[in-house]
This record gives sequence, C-alpha cells and structure tokens, in this order.
Amino acid sequence: MSERREPPLWRQRISTTLALIRANPTGRVALKIMIGVLGALVVTIGIALIPLPGPGWLLVIAGLGIWAVEFHWAKRLLAFTRRHVHGWTAWVKKQSLAVRLVIGSVGLVFVGAVALMSIKYSLGIDVIAQVLRYLATN
Repeated sequence: MSERREPPLWRQRISTTLALIRANPTGRVALKIMIGVLGALVVTIGIALIPLPGPGWLLVIAGLGIWAVEFHWAKRLLAFTRRHVHGWTAWVKKQSLAVRLVIGSVGLVFVGAVALMSIKYSLGIDVIAQVLRYLATN
C-alpha cells in the first residue's frame, strides 16, 4: 500500500490561510468575489491569446485552476481537462515517429494559419500578399 505524502509547507500555509478567510462570512464572500474576478481576468486574457502563437490555452487552464480554488464546477472541469490532455499525450507517445511528425506538422500549420488570419483581420496586414508582391518584384 502506498503512503500519502504530506503536502509541501507552502501548500499547507495557503490551505490554512484560505480556511481562516472562509471562517468569516464576509471573508468567504470576499474570497469568492476575488477568486471569481481574478479567474475571469486570466481566462479572458487566455481566450484573447488563443488565436495568437503563445500561451493562450495555458492561461485558460491557469484561470480554471484559479477558479477551482473556490468553485466546484471549475474543479470538475479542470479534472476533465487534465484527464483528456493526459490521455491525448499518452496516445501520441504510443504512435510512431511518422505519425507524431504528421500531428506536429498539422499543429504548426494550424497555428501558422491562425496567426496569419489574426494579423490580417486584427491589424489589417496581409502578410501573404506582401510576401508574394515582394517575390514578384525582386
């Protein structure tokens, strides 16, 4: 039988602090509001960054983690997300190198297409047209 390890000291301190805040009705409401607003801010920034190359999905998941401190629905959604990400990762690791290269290539093409479309429609710069124009004149 495996023994449960004790959580790290910093995690125990955070749990104790949250328990003290939740012991007071006003603190409980203030904590829910603060966690709700902070999580919403992180999720909103993450959603805004999804079309761009970068940490969009990571920020969305981090926002879910913040919400999971106070909201059970977020804790369940975060657990669901973790299960599926781990399942996907395990499946990809079992595939041959050729399949992994195809998956990676499709991912890169998708991210590139999304980045080009976001630049075109948010900044009004058609990168492909400019590159083609440059190649035609030089």
